[in-house]
Amino acid sequence: MSVEIPARTPGPVGYRARSTLTVRVELARQIRRKRTLVAFLLVVALPLIVVAAVKFGPSSNGGGGFGDGDLDLIGLATAGAWNFTLTMLFFGSGFLLTVLAALFLGDTVASEANWSSLRYLLAAPVPRRRLLRTKVIVGLIFTCAVLLTLVAASFLIGLLAFGGETLTSPLSGTFDTAESAQRIAIIVGYIGLTMLFPAGIAFLISVLTDVPLAAVGSAVIITIVFGILDRIEALGDLRRLLPTDYGAAWLDALGTQVAWGEMAIGATYNIVIFTVLIAVAFVRFDRKDILS
Repeated sequence: MSVEIPARTPGPVGYRARSTLTVRVELARQIRRKRTLVAFLLVVALPLIVVAAVKFGPSSNGGGGFGDGDLDLIGLATAGAWNFTLTMLFFGSGFLLTVLAALFLGDTVASEANWSSLRYLLAAPVPRRRLLRTKVIVGLIFTCAVLLTLVAASFLIGLLAFGGETLTSPLSGTFDTAESAQRIAIIVGYIGLTMLFPAGIAFLISVLTDVPLAAVGSAVIITIVFGILDRIEALGDLRRLLPTDYGAAWLDALGTQVAWGEMAIGATYNIVIFTVLIAVAFVRFDRKDILS
């Protein structure tokens, strides 16, 4: 008498790894979080606060400061919507955008561990690398979105407050509308690439800890420390090894001709560092015991 042994199935009926935790699902999850709303409100509030200070502040009559007409980024801030947008990018890239990039990448895996939901996601089962890949993609989408929101809000608010005059460069005179848009686009793209450095650090630490604040705070502190070191002239050429040394290279896009040299180095530097940090995060997560 023969006994028929049923064939083993590779997994639950209908299960496909690539259908678990899709980018669309993760986007919907993250959009509903309060920190996402707060982040976008901050970048809209920045130009509003600056305009209110210029229009109604004690120095609203001009002279010796913001929008006083001097040929620098601050002096030309009120020359029109394009210049106002450029100045808001200058303000935002120094700290605010760094914090938000660290937030969107650092508050990903660590927050799941902090909520004790990470092991349940992996038990779904969501493959580990797919989980990290989805988290990285969604984090970068929000980082780009918040940057573009700052640009759009600044331009619209600047248009209403200061008019639609084209971009006046402190280095090379006035551009026409097409050239203004091109230069701002180059600057926005480059600033977006410089945000990869704090984002990569935040994501790596997010994999190593279950405290989201530690991941975000560590990335911001490391970026600030590198920025301080970059200002120490005694370090000489060693400062060229710091990614923050190329943070202001976007100013080269304001000349008569765009100078790509420093921006190319800075962009390559940030992309390579980000890739290495993300790769280390993947390797570390593959070997990590998930207890929360």
